[in-house]
Amino acid sequence: MSKTAPVKPAKHTLTSVPAFWPMAMAASMFEAGTDMLAKNVKFVEEEIKIHDELRPALATPNQVRLDLRTMKLREYGKPEGLATLVVAPYAGHTAVIADYHDGQSLVQTLLANGLGRVVLTDWKPATADMKDLEVDNYLAEMVVAIDDLGGRVNLVGLCQGGWVSAMIAARFPEKVNTLVLAGAPIDTDAGDGPIKRMAHQSPMSFYRELVGLGGGLMQGKFMLQGWKNMNPEQHYVQDQIDLYEHIDDPAYISKEETFSSWYENPIDLPGRWYLQVIEQLFKQNRLAKGKFVGLGRRLDLHDITCPVYLLAGASDDITTPEQVLDAVKYIGTPKDRIVQETVPGGHIGLFMGARTLKEHWPRISGWMSAGGK
Repeated sequence: MSKTAPVKPAKHTLTSVPAFWPMAMAASMFEAGTDMLAKNVKFVEEEIKIHDELRPALATPNQVRLDLRTMKLREYGKPEGLATLVVAPYAGHTAVIADYHDGQSLVQTLLANGLGRVVLTDWKPATADMKDLEVDNYLAEMVVAIDDLGGRVNLVGLCQGGWVSAMIAARFPEKVNTLVLAGAPIDTDAGDGPIKRMAHQSPMSFYRELVGLGGGLMQGKFMLQGWKNMNPEQHYVQDQIDLYEHIDDPAYISKEETFSSWYENPIDLPGRWYLQVIEQLFKQNRLAKGKFVGLGRRLDLHDITCPVYLLAGASDDITTPEQVLDAVKYIGTPKDRIVQETVPGGHIGLFMGARTLKEHWPRISGWMSAGGK
């Protein structure tokens, strides 16, 4: 009879047992030497700080003028004269995008270039009791804010804040002195960006399921994951490589922490509001078609008659230039009082890019100061 060879015990490594992964990582660090160990530990600490500890904060001192259900209305500069109301995006991130960093802030740029009274919509994260709020609830509180500011304002709509601003200007044209739409998706059927494709290709059942998973809210963490998945190599690989390579550069780390404190901390949105926006604005393009009903009336962009400034980013893959600039086809303002401008850069850079703030927004500020002339 042949003898069966004895079975050798399976060879295990530390990395095959999850509980020992940290031990294995530490061992590899020690093998690499003390200098590399220090760098690796520093990198791990910074990653934890960026993703778990930092929180966004507005850069410029301000006063809370109104504390409403949907927003805190923050006032900068002098509380007198015609107000310029900056309508921040309500798309999963905080209003810090408009007051990003000392010396790199849209609010500061406006204040320094002829607009002495600037006000910002600091939208609140949706809580469970807000899950059934609709677009009308946000429009109504915009009207409250404008009336509290004197009844007539310059409106600056950033991204999703742009279609909110356009709705207000169409519904209450007498309340808007000038209208700036920056990176604002007004004609959502225009262009061929990833947001348009995603909105049209994904069935409403998909979005309803996401809201259901969030207990009636569209959770910010779901949206953040979606944004990152649009450029996965950048967010899951290159960002970590860049951080590791610059871990000993204080200027780079400071810049990265400032951005991450905003980007890595998304806010939740009301589920009903979110589904209404996806279906009626991004799938059906009702605002551009004159079929969206806001505060009891069908909104027609031809009712907008104030001077309008359309600002688009040449490489914006969130709101393509066509979605912004095509608004000229629908707005009732005379064509000689509509400015169309495409600037270098992408979406976020329109609102907080140092170059755009320095080279383009001062001119827009002057345009508003002069009443759109």
